[in-house]
Amino acid sequence: MAKILLVEDEQALSDMVADFLGDCGHTIEQVFTGSEALDRLKLYSYDLVIMDWELPGMTGVNVTRQYRQSNGQTPVLFLTGKKELSDKIEGFNTGADDYLTKPFQAPELQVRVQALLRRPKVLVADVIQYRHLEIDTASSKVLKKGTEVKVLPKEFALLTFLIKNRGHVFDHTAILDKVWSSESDATSEAIMTCVKRLRKKLDIEGEPSIITTVHGVGYRADG
Repeated sequence: MAKILLVEDEQALSDMVADFLGDCGHTIEQVFTGSEALDRLKLYSYDLVIMDWELPGMTGVNVTRQYRQSNGQTPVLFLTGKKELSDKIEGFNTGADDYLTKPFQAPELQVRVQALLRRPKVLVADVIQYRHLEIDTASSKVLKKGTEVKVLPKEFALLTFLIKNRGHVFDHTAILDKVWSSESDATSEAIMTCVKRLRKKLDIEGEPSIITTVHGVGYRADG
């Protein structure tokens, strides 16, 4: 069983592919825009990405390019109506691992997915070193000076997001959109509470906080 990120803006097609691959035993997460895909790839680990080429806002090619430039190693399978050789070359040069043109048959998709999942995984560091912290993105564990500290899933998501984007300030709206995107009832108070808990669990007395408050703007993890 694999964890697959499916990026397809056509709801009906996305649901069909998700149902089919789900029946094959895989766990599917569906997103419908390029920016959503890039946010998920910054926060979570996947075994495979199935990426539509034409997406609203940011194309699948641009998502893949940015993901590869940030050292993302997960295999990417493009789904697209583009059939020209020049398009395929562009897709592969961007960092795609395979290319399936629409319309396609479900069994062919299954074969290509299985082939990509059989490839040996590139050994890349799953552990982010940040000051006195070690953050294991594969197991969602946080170590403080070598000792594991229990953090809640949303705390882990916020911590990982800020550290992966260290040096950048994010206001409450941006954080709610990127970290709490599936929770429509989340508020600015939820962010402040989450930051407060992270500081209590992970800060060291007498040292600057792991999360900096930029008054009147938002929060950042210093570079």
